[in-house]
Amino acid sequence: MKPRRFRTEDGHLTAEMRTAFDADGYLFLENFVAPAECDRLRARALELVEGFDPAEHRTVFSTTTRSHAAADYFEGSGDKIRFFFEEGAFDGRGELKQPKALSINKLGHAMHDLDPAFDRFSRAAKLRTLAGDLAFRAPQVIQSMYIFKQPQIGGEVSWHVDSTYLYTEPLSCVGLWFALEDATMQNGAMWCLPGAHRMPLKSRFLRKDGKLTTEVLDSSPWPEGPRVGLEAAKGSLIVLHGQLPHYSGPNTSDRSRHAYTLHVIDGECRYPADNWLVRGPELPVRPL
Repeated sequence: MKPRRFRTEDGHLTAEMRTAFDADGYLFLENFVAPAECDRLRARALELVEGFDPAEHRTVFSTTTRSHAAADYFEGSGDKIRFFFEEGAFDGRGELKQPKALSINKLGHAMHDLDPAFDRFSRAAKLRTLAGDLAFRAPQVIQSMYIFKQPQIGGEVSWHVDSTYLYTEPLSCVGLWFALEDATMQNGAMWCLPGAHRMPLKSRFLRKDGKLTTEVLDSSPWPEGPRVGLEAAKGSLIVLHGQLPHYSGPNTSDRSRHAYTLHVIDGECRYPADNWLVRGPELPVRPL
């Protein structure tokens, strides 16, 4: 199956777009971000990486081994800008096999509040308009991630839904995934299960007894229904319902697949204290 694709000049959604999102659990918006804006954010991310000393922390982010969940560096990243490596970045001696800028898996999770360039991108008026048309009453940006999907070593992201990690009562999480470079099947574009956002939540990633753990709510497998490949040209925005299962394979190509993701929740919903992502009082969650 191929995704339905739409365009909006100012962030407003037509009735057809809203119907598509309700039916499919995702909304594909082409040319949402100008190429120059994509380039500026990409350049800023590389500047941040250049200023990072790998000797300070070597936490690997992997959705297959989940080793990062046991690291204090990851657990305390909700109100920081932190750097996480690809699983294949190091050799047997623990040394980087390629330059630092080609070894980072992602940055997370508060660039949108701590870095001016990311803040400007993340709080564009067009996004506030979009959130209003998605029926948010008090949209808040709870998390940001810059994902590099490095050439040859870019890791797989296993099937998941975002509300597992950013749980509210009632559920309100929506992901905003921006293609900062072309995303193709060769370099790790996303896949999703359209319509599966109607399923009950299968798990929660939370704090329990001083640890980060996954609490299984429903152990049944993901449905076998049709999968949609979300190949996306640079500047595209893919809006993901918080309960929509999505996945991306490893990047075995010679081209990176940079993307930026914001997760928005409704401030009128309850955000439980046992959620994994917490922020200190000096950096409260801000509106979109």
